[in-house]
Amino acid sequence: MATDNRIALVGGNGLALAGDLAGPQDGPLVLLLHGGGQTRHSWSRATARLADEGYRVVNLDMRGHGDSEWDPDGDYSIVALAEDLRAVLARFDRPAALVGASLGGAAAFYTAGLLESRGIAAIVMVDLALRSAQQGADRIGSFMAAHAGGFATIEEAADAVAGYNPSRPRAGAEARLRKNLRRRDDGRYYWHWDPRLLEGGTRAALDQRFELLAAVSPAVTAPTLLVRGTDSDVVSDASVAEMKRHVPQTDILEVSGAGHMVVGDRNDAFNDGVLAFLKVHHPR
Repeated sequence: MATDNRIALVGGNGLALAGDLAGPQDGPLVLLLHGGGQTRHSWSRATARLADEGYRVVNLDMRGHGDSEWDPDGDYSIVALAEDLRAVLARFDRPAALVGASLGGAAAFYTAGLLESRGIAAIVMVDLALRSAQQGADRIGSFMAAHAGGFATIEEAADAVAGYNPSRPRAGAEARLRKNLRRRDDGRYYWHWDPRLLEGGTRAALDQRFELLAAVSPAVTAPTLLVRGTDSDVVSDASVAEMKRHVPQTDILEVSGAGHMVVGDRNDAFNDGVLAFLKVHHPR
């Protein structure tokens, strides 16, 4: 994989954003946006695969996550995330495909709507429709909030993840988690994201997010792919049908045996499906 290592970017209100660049400089541009409470490391294998296939990949830590700055006012709305994304897109000034998981998918879609899809070659939303199933969203929020006090060991964190997603293989979990946890002065390990992110998971916040996404949906004309884990409790049949009504050009890719964390649960199947879509709508 051709890699240019870390890249320093600037968000919409001057926040410092961190990312990785990979792939040939003249390849079609793809921006990867992780889910809430994750970091760019969740895309490591997807980044490598896309780069090997000739794509120029920007793998971004969104504000409040990973190595990017936390917003001083705790603003992690999709409006703020979209401003960051617009600033990043302006830096590269070329057509891009936006691939976003969960919260990253919402930011990608909203940005495409604001831009009326100008410069957006394609959109991939990973286990995220315009409206999330409340039960699944609540379960994610409960998991994130339950560990505000951190973990005594990496193994304890792996146990917590296994409790949330018991079907995911445990092998290698500790190594992956080391990239998403930070050890603080008290000796405990904490998720590497701003706890104020949890404020965006309330029922009222999710309803507001749907209204914003639905409002810009008529302006989203780029080819759109919704990748759905068949075991997900976040995207329901009703969510898919509603998405198709608002965004009729949406294709659906179902990944069997995957839950909400599709990329981690079935990475090869995810990569194959997304690459097939991009080779049609954003080819080299």
